[in-house]
Parts: sequence; structure tokens; C-alpha cells
Amino acid sequence: MRKTAETEGALETRGIEQVPDHERTARTRELFPTWVGANISVLLLTMGASLVVAYHLDLWQALIVAIAAPVVSYGLVGLIGIAGKRGGAPGMALSRAVFGQRGNLLPGSLIWVARWGWETINAVTGAYAVLTILKVLFGVRAGAVLDMVMLLAFVAATFAISGLGINAVQECNKYATFLFGAFSVLVLGYLVVDTDWSKVFDRPAGTTAAVITGIGMIAAGGVSWIPSAPDFTRYLPRTASSKAIVGTSVGGAGIVVLPMVLMGAVMAVATPDLASASDPVSFLGEILPTWIAVPYLLIALIGMLLINAMSMYSAGFTAQTLGFKVPRHWAVSVNAVISLAFGGVLMLAATSFMGSFIAFLSLLAVAFSAWVGVFGADMLRRREYDGAAMADTSRTSAYWYRGGFSPAAVASWAIGLGSGLMFTTSDWFTGPLARGNVIGEYGLGWVATVVISGLLYVVLPKPPVATPAPAQDPAGALPGQRNAAPESLAV
Repeated sequence: MRKTAETEGALETRGIEQVPDHERTARTRELFPTWVGANISVLLLTMGASLVVAYHLDLWQALIVAIAAPVVSYGLVGLIGIAGKRGGAPGMALSRAVFGQRGNLLPGSLIWVARWGWETINAVTGAYAVLTILKVLFGVRAGAVLDMVMLLAFVAATFAISGLGINAVQECNKYATFLFGAFSVLVLGYLVVDTDWSKVFDRPAGTTAAVITGIGMIAAGGVSWIPSAPDFTRYLPRTASSKAIVGTSVGGAGIVVLPMVLMGAVMAVATPDLASASDPVSFLGEILPTWIAVPYLLIALIGMLLINAMSMYSAGFTAQTLGFKVPRHWAVSVNAVISLAFGGVLMLAATSFMGSFIAFLSLLAVAFSAWVGVFGADMLRRREYDGAAMADTSRTSAYWYRGGFSPAAVASWAIGLGSGLMFTTSDWFTGPLARGNVIGEYGLGWVATVVISGLLYVVLPKPPVATPAPAQDPAGALPGQRNAAPESLAV
């Protein structure tokens, strides 16, 4: 991203207010390393292995999953990202135009809480990566104290990167992309030479239901990024290609997801007990030689830091839209503390990481999908967003609607969310409609959530689309907005 008046230097100072046109000089190709970086995680290896261990798929079925999952999930990321170039604001700020100033607090709160879990999972995985490196190099055994020290170090580093802002995140993503790509090729080459391929290809095929469920499991990670997509496209000019936004989103994610899921599926031949493991990373130290395992884990550790930095970066905006009157980088600190607390509980108390992780993913996808269905359907009728109305949280806002709520959006979101949960199965929760039907059997609760919430919003009567202020003046202020204080600016 090119530096602008508001992003010059290391610390980004822009909050959730609309980016003025004269600062929107980013290019769509810069999204490619962003979504590459968002997937540099050894969890993809673990999930690829679980396709074989837990879902009993063969290699060809794992290939189908690895291709379909990023196309589905990051296709939606790209489509929702188009709203960022239209409105020049973070996703949950644009969401005010759909749900109303008060109504937006409902999906915003749920998405914010769901991010706690995602950031906790990544923080724990990063801590385990460091512990695995220490064990491989120095024979250090993990313990409660060391676990907490590594978790604290990971969360602190995440906070430092995300607090700096989008320039720091995207710059780090560029270098991590090249390093991780090079070492992934090295790992792939080692597996090609060292793997007993007869065992890999002799595995029986799994069921169609397991394939579709596997697609949903892998796609859930991408679904969690959908509400954040406009956060990374809001600096694009209004004339940016929508096709390019979708293409770079799918391409950036797919180039990582495809090989890593397949490598995990191949590695699973040597790790049949992975599904019950309390640690999702240590198996790499057993499968790969030290000279590959250590640098690969170090680079993957950087990737996981960037993933959590991106998530916390977006979480800071979400916190601001919920009414936290603090600068963005201080809003980020709230999520950092929460992920530290929850991560400690997971590392000390969980007996099966993969079981907890898969259960979390199934619920995470539903939590995000209700918002996706409504917001995506609204994009079909809305081409612009009123920056002044988004910033105005009083009754005078064009996005106040009825008492601060858009009844159609809120009702569609709530009904879609409830319906999706009824069809969802996990170790933590099983809905009453999750058995005896294709939706529940195939793990399509999150898909049902998107469809139901979207269709309801289309058919329900909605308030008219507010007409945005005509244009921004040379100073970048919207008419009527110059004298209004920005809602939450970093200083």
C-alpha cells in the first residue's frame, strides 16, 4: 500500500471513519500477499491431516477439499471486499448502513467475541510452535510455566505488529510470503522423496458427506475473514476492478491452502493418533528432519503472528464500532488480553486440541455467516455508503432507521443465525435439526445460515438506501462532516 497522509510512518492513525478519495491509492495486487499471509499457519497441515485421520478421506478426496475450500470461502472474502472500495471504511463500520447504528451492535458483538476464539487458537498454536522448536533443538520439555511464558511472548509480539497498523502488517506479509513459499517447496520435496506412497494411495475413499464436511472445516478459516475483507480494501480507489479483488483473494489464499492441506494429508500416514493429540504442532518435529523442521516452524511462527496481527487489527475496528471510545491500537489490546487468558485455559486444560479446534470451527462459521448473508444481500442494492451517516451515531444519522435498528436486517440475521445453529453438529453443541437430513449430515449449517439470512433480507421490506453526500472536498472531508469529531482516531 502506498503511504498517505494518514498512514505515513510506522503507526497508522486512521480509525473507522471513511477514507477520503485522495488517500485511496492502493492497488488490488497488494491483496495477494495479504491473503497469503492470512493462511501461513501450520494449522492447515493439521487440518489436512485430520481429513485423513478423522474424516477418513483418501488423497484424491483431500485434493478436492483443498481446491474447493479456498474457492468457496475466499470467493466470499473477495465479494464482500468489494464493499471496502465502495465505502472506504472497515467492514463493521459499513455494517452500520445495513443494520442501523444500534442494530449493528448485535452482529458486531458476536463477531467480536468469535474473534477471541480464533485469536486464542492461533496464539496457542504459535506458542506450541516455539515449544516444539525448543524441544527439537535443546530437548526442553514443556511445562505449565514455560507454556505460559511462550504464550505471553506470542501475544505481545502480535499486539506490537497489529498496533502499528496496516502498513506494518502488509509489509511483513510480503517477506513472509517469499520465505514460507521457499521452505514449503523444500518440505514438499522432502515428503515426495521420503513418503511411502503405497500407504498413501492404498487408503480407501471416504464418504461424500465426509468430503463436503471437510470442505466446510477448511473453509471455516476463510469464512472468519469475510467481515474483515473491507478492512483491507478500503484504501483501494472506487475504480478498482471487482474481479481483481475476488481473484487476488482466492489466488492468495489458494496458493497456500492447496499445498499445505495436501502435505498434511500425506503426513497423516505417519501420525494416526493426531486426532487425539493435545498439541497440533509437535508431530512436525517427529516427521521432518531438524534442518527442515526448525526453520519451517520459525517461518510458520512468523505467519501465525501475522494472522493474529491481521485479526486483532480488524478486531480493533470492531471494538470501536461497538462504542469503545479509545484509539484503534488500544482497542487491539483488549483482544490481546482476552486471547492470553483464553489461551492459558486451552493450553493447561484441553486434552484434545483437534477436537476442540474442529468444534470451534463449526460454530465460528455459523457466527460469521449470519452477518455475511445479510450484508452480502444488501450489497446487491447498495453501491455507495454515506461516510457522514456512518460516523453519526445519533438520531440524526441517515442510518438510524427505526430507533437505531433496521428491522429487516436484524430479523434476518437473528433468524438465519438460529436456523444455522439448529442444523449444526459439534462436540460442544448439536442442534435439534442436525440429524436425519442432508444439511446436518454434510456439515452445511453455516451454508444454511448464509442462504436463510440472505433470502429473508431480500424479501423483507427495507428502509430506502440513503443518498451519500455528493463528494469529498480537496481536504478530504465530507460535506457536513468537517466540524464533526472523528469517532475513534488513533493518536
